[in-house]
Amino acid sequence: MTLAELLVTLALIGVISTAALTVLEHGQRAWATGAALAETQQSARVALARLVADVRAAGFGGTGFDAVALAEPQRVVLQQDLDADGAITTSGERVTWRLAGSILRRDAGGGAQPIVNGVRALQLRYLDAHGAATTVPQDVRTIAVMLTIGPDGANAATPDTTMSTRIRLRNR
Repeated sequence: MTLAELLVTLALIGVISTAALTVLEHGQRAWATGAALAETQQSARVALARLVADVRAAGFGGTGFDAVALAEPQRVVLQQDLDADGAITTSGERVTWRLAGSILRRDAGGGAQPIVNGVRALQLRYLDAHGAATTVPQDVRTIAVMLTIGPDGANAATPDTTMSTRIRLRNR
């Protein structure tokens, strides 16, 4: 084997190794992007499912109180009379959902617990019995929610996930 043959062989091994590592890097980046997207979608689904359950339960236990106590674009306070005493005083009877920075929080009397991180936007719209927009809490019968969540940290190139739904108050 001559020196020229050895150099050509080393050059070919270098080119093939570089191509293989490049393909491997692209595959790893695609996997990380897909995993981050799946995580943001799952986080949005979980947050919306919990919010839907709370909104549908609002107003339970009577008619002597408003199901929606506060209706703001990024915060809603929901009420239900769990112990049927006619007053909203027990822990869990008043539930607040709000966006604090990039964290969606739920407070049912034990402090504002984080539900999901990485929230880019939360938009709450309130509709009355006829489907018209309202800002009066006692007139609210449906809440339209739009939630946008993005990945944290290294996966910033992953697109944001936006989910929306309309939730009808069952007890009003």
